[in-house]
Amino acid sequence: MLSFAEENYLKTIYHLSEEIDGAVSTNAIAESLNTKAASVTDMIKKLSNKGILSYQKYRGVHVSESGKKAALQVIRKHRLWETFLVDKLKFNWDEVHEVAEQLEHINSALLIKRLDEFLAYPKFDPHGDPIPDENGEYKSKPQVALNHVKADTIGIIVSVKDTSNAFLKYLDKIGIYLGAKVKILEKVEFDGSLEIQIDSKKTVFISKEVSENIWISE
Repeated sequence: MLSFAEENYLKTIYHLSEEIDGAVSTNAIAESLNTKAASVTDMIKKLSNKGILSYQKYRGVHVSESGKKAALQVIRKHRLWETFLVDKLKFNWDEVHEVAEQLEHINSALLIKRLDEFLAYPKFDPHGDPIPDENGEYKSKPQVALNHVKADTIGIIVSVKDTSNAFLKYLDKIGIYLGAKVKILEKVEFDGSLEIQIDSKKTVFISKEVSENIWISE
């Protein structure tokens, strides 16, 4: 059994380890959680004692196999709750993250099993992220970030990596949503910004930072 705080740390460390494919530094964890390095070190020791993490001073943190299983279950609950909130309670996709952050800590395997069944076993959440099954298995869609494709490329938006309230509201404002068809009209050499066409209609300019967080399937 892990506490709320321990689950939050584990989930954050797991996501960071997936991004860098290796050991995660104490400073990276502290920055991601907006906390002090000393607090991170204390939590790492607790999780290491539970066999969730492996840690060597100055060498960073690795998530153990049991830690990965635990992290994927928290992620599964979070993404199922986000799906429920959007599909059944009609929340907007920019409104669900904080609520799901609270609901993900409910410790009832039967509840999550029934929730999954009620939602007809969704494979992806409202932001396009894969939902692990009860065994921690999941399938990812082949996808690439908009800033990595060439001009004239056409694709379908399948996920967004920045799920902050501000970013999702911005996407709503310019008409970008999961399932939208986009065409890269121009890549600006000076700053990496893009001119894109949405659903063969609307044309907008987006910054390089925005394009890095929108992923398509070609």
